[in-house]
Amino acid sequence: MGRTILSALLGLTLAVAGDRPAVAQPQAARLETAELKTKLVPSPDRYTVLLPPGYDQAKAPLPLLLLLHGGDGDNGFLARMRPVIEQAWAAGDLPPVVVVTPDAKRSLYMDYRDGSQKWESFIVSELIPQVRKRYRVSSDRRQTVVSGVSMGGLGSLRLGFDHPEVFGGLASLEAGIEPALQFDDVKMRNRFQRNDRFFNSIFGDPVDKAFWAKSNPANMAIDNRDKILASDLQIYLEVGDLDMFHLDEGNEFLHRVLWDHQIPHEYRLVHGADHLGKSLGPRLRDGFRFLTAHVLAPQPADTSFAPQKAAIEALRRRMGLADGVPRPPLVSTNAPR
Repeated sequence: MGRTILSALLGLTLAVAGDRPAVAQPQAARLETAELKTKLVPSPDRYTVLLPPGYDQAKAPLPLLLLLHGGDGDNGFLARMRPVIEQAWAAGDLPPVVVVTPDAKRSLYMDYRDGSQKWESFIVSELIPQVRKRYRVSSDRRQTVVSGVSMGGLGSLRLGFDHPEVFGGLASLEAGIEPALQFDDVKMRNRFQRNDRFFNSIFGDPVDKAFWAKSNPANMAIDNRDKILASDLQIYLEVGDLDMFHLDEGNEFLHRVLWDHQIPHEYRLVHGADHLGKSLGPRLRDGFRFLTAHVLAPQPADTSFAPQKAAIEALRRRMGLADGVPRPPLVSTNAPR
Protein backbone atom coordinates (compact mmCIF):
# COMPACT_ATOMS: atom_id res chain seq x y z
CA MET A 1 0.00 0.00 0.00
CA GLY A 2 2.77 2.38 0.97
CA ARG A 3 4.62 1.44 -2.19
CA THR A 4 1.48 2.08 -4.27
CA ILE A 5 0.97 5.52 -2.73
CA LEU A 6 4.67 6.32 -3.25
CA SER A 7 4.46 5.24 -6.88
CA ALA A 8 1.33 7.33 -7.40
CA LEU A 9 2.90 10.39 -5.82
CA LEU A 10 6.05 9.92 -7.87
CA GLY A 11 3.95 9.60 -11.02
CA LEU A 12 2.03 12.75 -10.13
CA THR A 13 5.25 14.62 -9.49
CA LEU A 14 6.67 13.54 -12.84
CA ALA A 15 3.43 14.44 -14.58
CA VAL A 16 3.39 17.91 -13.04
CA ALA A 17 7.04 18.42 -13.84
CA GLY A 18 6.39 17.34 -17.39
CA ASP A 19 3.55 19.82 -17.69
CA ARG A 20 5.75 22.78 -16.72
CA PRO A 21 6.70 25.01 -19.64
CA ALA A 22 10.33 24.65 -20.62
CA VAL A 23 12.55 27.57 -19.66
CA ALA A 24 14.17 29.00 -22.79
CA GLN A 25 17.94 28.86 -22.56
CA PRO A 26 20.03 31.54 -24.27
CA GLN A 27 21.69 30.30 -27.39
CA ALA A 28 25.45 29.79 -27.23
CA ALA A 29 27.87 32.12 -28.98
CA ARG A 30 28.41 31.25 -32.62
CA LEU A 31 30.83 32.09 -35.41
CA GLU A 32 29.79 33.02 -38.92
CA THR A 33 31.94 33.84 -41.94
CA ALA A 34 30.74 35.92 -44.87
CA GLU A 35 32.10 37.62 -47.96
CA LEU A 36 31.74 41.17 -49.17
CA LYS A 37 32.26 42.15 -52.81
CA THR A 38 34.04 45.45 -53.23
CA LYS A 39 36.08 47.54 -55.63
CA LEU A 40 38.27 48.98 -52.89
CA VAL A 41 40.34 45.90 -51.99
CA PRO A 42 40.91 42.41 -53.45
CA SER A 43 37.41 41.01 -53.78
CA PRO A 44 35.53 39.33 -52.31
CA ASP A 45 36.85 40.01 -48.84
CA ARG A 46 36.08 37.50 -46.11
CA TYR A 47 35.12 38.54 -42.59
CA THR A 48 34.21 36.50 -39.54
CA VAL A 49 31.56 37.45 -36.96
CA LEU A 50 31.23 36.19 -33.38
CA LEU A 51 27.68 36.56 -32.05
CA PRO A 52 27.33 36.57 -28.24
CA PRO A 53 25.13 34.18 -26.25
CA GLY A 54 21.50 35.30 -26.43
CA TYR A 55 22.02 37.33 -29.61
CA ASP A 56 18.76 36.09 -31.13
CA GLN A 57 16.81 37.04 -27.99
CA ALA A 58 18.33 40.51 -27.65
CA LYS A 59 15.63 43.18 -27.78
CA ALA A 60 17.92 46.07 -28.74
CA PRO A 61 20.82 46.40 -31.19
CA LEU A 62 24.12 45.28 -29.67
CA PRO A 63 27.44 47.15 -29.60
CA LEU A 64 30.00 46.45 -32.32
CA LEU A 65 33.61 45.51 -31.59
CA LEU A 66 35.93 45.51 -34.58
CA LEU A 67 38.83 43.20 -33.68
CA LEU A 68 41.78 43.53 -36.07
CA HIS A 69 44.35 40.80 -36.73
CA GLY A 70 48.12 41.14 -36.97
CA GLY A 71 50.49 41.13 -39.93
CA ASP A 72 50.54 37.39 -40.59
CA GLY A 73 46.87 36.87 -39.72
CA ASP A 74 43.49 36.82 -41.37
CA ASN A 75 39.85 36.65 -40.30
CA GLY A 76 40.62 33.32 -38.61
CA PHE A 77 42.16 35.39 -35.82
CA LEU A 78 38.68 35.78 -34.34
CA ALA A 79 38.25 32.03 -33.90
CA ARG A 80 41.59 31.87 -32.10
CA MET A 81 40.58 34.73 -29.79
CA ARG A 82 37.12 33.32 -29.17
CA PRO A 83 38.04 31.66 -25.82
CA VAL A 84 39.43 34.98 -24.54
CA ILE A 85 36.28 36.84 -25.61
CA GLU A 86 33.99 34.24 -24.05
CA GLN A 87 35.97 34.41 -20.80
CA ALA A 88 35.57 38.20 -20.86
CA TRP A 89 31.82 37.85 -21.37
CA ALA A 90 31.52 35.36 -18.52
CA ALA A 91 33.51 37.57 -16.14
CA GLY A 92 31.69 40.77 -17.05
CA ASP A 93 34.81 42.34 -18.58
CA LEU A 94 32.91 42.83 -21.83
CA PRO A 95 29.15 43.19 -22.37
CA PRO A 96 27.42 41.21 -25.13
CA VAL A 97 28.85 42.64 -28.34
CA VAL A 98 29.01 41.55 -31.95
CA VAL A 99 32.69 41.01 -32.78
CA VAL A 100 33.90 41.32 -36.38
CA THR A 101 37.31 40.52 -37.88
CA PRO A 102 37.97 41.21 -41.58
CA ASP A 103 40.76 39.56 -43.56
CA ALA A 104 42.95 42.59 -44.24
CA LYS A 105 46.04 40.72 -45.47
CA ARG A 106 49.29 42.54 -44.60
CA SER A 107 47.82 45.89 -45.54
CA LEU A 108 48.59 48.02 -42.45
CA TYR A 109 44.85 48.82 -42.74
CA MET A 110 45.83 51.60 -45.14
CA ASP A 111 44.72 53.19 -48.35
CA TYR A 112 47.78 52.56 -50.54
CA ARG A 113 49.67 55.44 -52.09
CA ASP A 114 48.91 54.26 -55.64
CA GLY A 115 45.22 53.74 -54.87
CA SER A 116 45.35 50.03 -55.76
CA GLN A 117 43.99 49.00 -52.35
CA LYS A 118 41.98 51.13 -49.93
CA TRP A 119 41.62 49.19 -46.70
CA GLU A 120 40.79 52.06 -44.37
CA SER A 121 38.08 53.28 -46.74
CA PHE A 122 36.75 49.75 -47.18
CA ILE A 123 36.36 49.14 -43.46
CA VAL A 124 34.69 52.47 -42.70
CA SER A 125 32.52 52.96 -45.77
CA GLU A 126 31.59 49.37 -46.71
CA LEU A 127 32.34 46.74 -44.06
CA ILE A 128 30.82 48.48 -41.03
CA PRO A 129 27.63 49.50 -42.92
CA GLN A 130 27.33 45.93 -44.24
CA VAL A 131 27.64 44.47 -40.73
CA ARG A 132 25.04 46.91 -39.41
CA LYS A 133 22.69 45.95 -42.22
CA ARG A 134 23.16 42.20 -41.81
CA TYR A 135 23.24 42.01 -38.00
CA ARG A 136 21.39 43.80 -35.21
CA VAL A 137 24.24 46.15 -34.40
CA SER A 138 24.00 49.68 -33.04
CA SER A 139 24.84 52.60 -35.31
CA ASP A 140 25.79 54.76 -32.30
CA ARG A 141 29.48 55.65 -32.26
CA ARG A 142 29.44 55.27 -28.48
CA GLN A 143 28.52 51.65 -29.07
CA THR A 144 31.20 51.13 -31.73
CA VAL A 145 34.77 50.34 -30.71
CA VAL A 146 37.92 48.98 -32.35
CA SER A 147 40.77 46.92 -30.97
CA GLY A 148 43.63 44.95 -32.44
CA VAL A 149 47.01 43.32 -31.94
CA SER A 150 50.32 44.26 -33.60
CA MET A 151 49.38 45.38 -37.12
CA GLY A 152 45.83 45.32 -35.77
CA GLY A 153 46.90 47.70 -33.00
CA LEU A 154 48.22 50.02 -35.70
CA GLY A 155 44.92 49.66 -37.54
CA SER A 156 43.01 50.53 -34.35
CA LEU A 157 45.00 53.75 -34.00
CA ARG A 158 44.62 54.64 -37.66
CA LEU A 159 40.85 54.07 -37.70
CA GLY A 160 40.26 55.76 -34.35
CA PHE A 161 42.44 58.82 -34.99
CA ASP A 162 41.13 59.31 -38.53
CA HIS A 163 37.48 58.54 -37.78
CA PRO A 164 36.53 59.54 -34.21
CA GLU A 165 33.07 60.29 -35.59
CA VAL A 166 32.70 56.52 -36.20
CA PHE A 167 34.35 55.03 -33.10
CA GLY A 168 33.78 55.86 -29.45
CA GLY A 169 37.00 54.21 -28.33
CA LEU A 170 40.01 52.14 -29.29
CA ALA A 171 42.23 49.63 -27.51
CA SER A 172 45.57 49.21 -29.27
CA LEU A 173 47.79 46.32 -28.20
CA GLU A 174 51.51 46.26 -29.11
CA ALA A 175 50.88 48.40 -32.20
CA GLY A 176 53.31 48.00 -35.09
CA ILE A 177 54.47 51.63 -35.15
CA GLU A 178 57.84 53.37 -35.38
CA PRO A 179 59.26 55.96 -32.92
CA ALA A 180 59.53 58.83 -35.38
CA LEU A 181 57.66 61.65 -37.05
CA GLN A 182 59.66 61.52 -40.29
CA PHE A 183 60.50 58.44 -42.38
CA ASP A 184 64.21 59.33 -42.50
CA ASP A 185 64.33 59.08 -38.69
CA VAL A 186 63.09 55.47 -38.62
CA LYS A 187 65.96 53.16 -37.64
CA MET A 188 66.36 49.66 -39.04
CA ARG A 189 65.94 48.16 -35.53
CA ASN A 190 62.38 49.49 -35.59
CA ARG A 191 61.43 48.21 -39.04
CA PHE A 192 63.61 45.17 -39.75
CA GLN A 193 60.47 43.03 -40.17
CA ARG A 194 59.30 45.38 -42.96
CA ASN A 195 61.80 45.53 -45.82
CA ASP A 196 62.10 48.18 -48.52
CA ARG A 197 59.96 46.17 -50.95
CA PHE A 198 57.13 46.10 -48.43
CA PHE A 199 57.31 49.84 -47.76
CA ASN A 200 57.44 50.55 -51.51
CA SER A 201 54.30 48.49 -52.15
CA ILE A 202 52.26 50.65 -49.77
CA PHE A 203 53.94 54.06 -49.52
CA GLY A 204 55.24 54.39 -53.10
CA ASP A 205 58.48 53.53 -54.90
CA PRO A 206 60.47 55.39 -53.77
CA VAL A 207 58.67 55.93 -50.47
CA ASP A 208 56.59 59.10 -50.52
CA LYS A 209 57.87 60.51 -47.25
CA ALA A 210 55.11 63.08 -46.91
CA PHE A 211 52.52 60.32 -47.41
CA TRP A 212 54.26 58.13 -44.82
CA ALA A 213 54.24 61.00 -42.30
CA LYS A 214 50.56 61.70 -42.93
CA SER A 215 49.78 58.01 -42.32
CA ASN A 216 51.91 57.69 -39.19
CA PRO A 217 49.73 57.48 -36.01
CA ALA A 218 51.86 59.98 -34.09
CA ASN A 219 51.42 62.57 -36.83
CA MET A 220 47.76 61.62 -37.22
CA ALA A 221 47.19 62.34 -33.53
CA ILE A 222 48.82 65.76 -33.92
CA ASP A 223 46.97 66.65 -37.13
CA ASN A 224 43.60 65.42 -35.84
CA ARG A 225 43.98 66.64 -32.25
CA ASP A 226 41.02 69.00 -32.28
CA LYS A 227 38.73 66.40 -33.81
CA ILE A 228 39.87 63.73 -31.34
CA LEU A 229 39.32 66.01 -28.35
CA ALA A 230 35.93 67.22 -29.57
CA SER A 231 34.72 63.64 -30.00
CA ASP A 232 36.00 62.51 -26.57
CA LEU A 233 37.59 59.48 -28.23
CA GLN A 234 38.68 57.03 -25.52
CA ILE A 235 42.21 55.73 -26.15
CA TYR A 236 43.96 52.72 -24.64
CA LEU A 237 47.58 52.05 -25.64
CA GLU A 238 49.77 49.22 -24.37
CA VAL A 239 52.88 47.21 -25.22
CA GLY A 240 55.23 44.72 -23.59
CA ASP A 241 58.65 45.90 -22.45
CA LEU A 242 60.28 42.79 -23.95
CA ASP A 243 58.68 43.10 -27.39
CA MET A 244 60.88 41.17 -29.84
CA PHE A 245 60.22 43.75 -32.58
CA HIS A 246 61.12 46.70 -30.29
CA LEU A 247 57.56 47.97 -30.62
CA ASP A 248 57.81 49.26 -27.07
CA GLU A 249 59.90 52.10 -28.49
CA GLY A 250 57.25 53.13 -31.01
CA ASN A 251 54.40 52.90 -28.51
CA GLU A 252 56.33 54.80 -25.85
CA PHE A 253 57.02 57.50 -28.43
CA LEU A 254 53.32 57.74 -29.31
CA HIS A 255 52.42 57.94 -25.62
CA ARG A 256 54.76 60.89 -25.22
CA VAL A 257 53.35 62.65 -28.28
CA LEU A 258 49.81 62.18 -26.90
CA TRP A 259 50.99 63.52 -23.54
CA ASP A 260 52.69 66.55 -25.09
CA HIS A 261 49.55 67.40 -27.04
CA GLN A 262 47.31 66.86 -24.01
CA ILE A 263 45.29 64.10 -25.64
CA PRO A 264 43.81 62.00 -22.79
CA HIS A 265 44.64 58.30 -22.94
CA GLU A 266 45.62 55.30 -20.84
CA TYR A 267 49.07 53.86 -21.46
CA ARG A 268 50.55 50.63 -20.12
CA LEU A 269 54.08 49.32 -20.50
CA VAL A 270 53.53 45.69 -19.52
CA HIS A 271 56.48 44.42 -17.51
CA GLY A 272 57.94 41.11 -18.69
CA ALA A 273 55.62 40.81 -21.72
CA ASP A 274 56.88 39.86 -25.17
CA HIS A 275 55.12 40.21 -28.53
CA LEU A 276 52.16 37.81 -28.44
CA GLY A 277 52.82 34.78 -26.17
CA LYS A 278 50.94 33.76 -23.05
CA SER A 279 50.41 37.33 -21.85
CA LEU A 280 48.23 38.21 -24.84
CA GLY A 281 44.93 36.84 -23.49
CA PRO A 282 45.01 38.71 -20.15
CA ARG A 283 46.21 41.86 -21.89
CA LEU A 284 43.38 41.70 -24.40
CA ARG A 285 40.92 41.38 -21.55
CA ASP A 286 42.46 44.47 -19.94
CA GLY A 287 41.73 46.31 -23.17
CA PHE A 288 38.15 45.04 -23.10
CA ARG A 289 37.76 46.28 -19.51
CA PHE A 290 38.89 49.74 -20.59
CA LEU A 291 36.45 49.86 -23.51
CA THR A 292 33.64 48.64 -21.27
CA ALA A 293 34.31 51.08 -18.43
CA HIS A 294 34.89 54.15 -20.62
CA VAL A 295 32.73 53.58 -23.71
CA LEU A 296 30.29 50.66 -23.78
CA ALA A 297 29.11 50.86 -20.15
CA PRO A 298 30.73 54.02 -18.72
CA GLN A 299 30.98 54.32 -14.98
CA PRO A 300 29.88 57.49 -13.14
CA ALA A 301 32.61 59.93 -12.28
CA ASP A 302 34.33 59.45 -8.93
CA THR A 303 33.23 62.34 -6.68
CA SER A 304 34.61 60.89 -3.45
CA PHE A 305 37.12 63.71 -3.01
CA ALA A 306 35.22 66.55 -4.70
CA PRO A 307 35.70 69.03 -1.79
CA GLN A 308 39.43 68.29 -1.57
CA LYS A 309 39.79 68.66 -5.33
CA ALA A 310 37.99 71.99 -5.29
CA ALA A 311 40.31 73.24 -2.55
CA ILE A 312 43.38 72.13 -4.49
CA GLU A 313 42.11 73.80 -7.67
CA ALA A 314 41.56 77.05 -5.74
CA LEU A 315 45.14 76.86 -4.43
CA ARG A 316 46.47 76.22 -7.93
CA ARG A 317 44.63 79.28 -9.25
CA ARG A 318 46.10 81.46 -6.51
CA MET A 319 49.54 80.16 -7.49
CA GLY A 320 48.99 80.84 -11.18
CA LEU A 321 48.82 77.13 -12.03
CA ALA A 322 45.25 76.98 -13.28
CA ASP A 323 44.25 74.69 -16.13
CA GLY A 324 45.30 76.06 -19.49
CA VAL A 325 48.92 76.56 -18.51
CA PRO A 326 50.96 74.20 -20.73
CA ARG A 327 52.55 71.33 -18.85
CA PRO A 328 56.18 70.37 -19.50
CA PRO A 329 56.62 68.20 -22.62
CA LEU A 330 57.99 64.68 -22.36
CA VAL A 331 59.82 64.96 -25.69
CA SER A 332 61.56 67.96 -27.20
CA THR A 333 59.53 67.93 -30.42
CA ASN A 334 55.91 68.92 -30.93
CA ALA A 335 55.17 71.23 -28.02
CA PRO A 336 51.44 71.39 -27.14
CA ARG A 337 49.40 73.53 -29.50
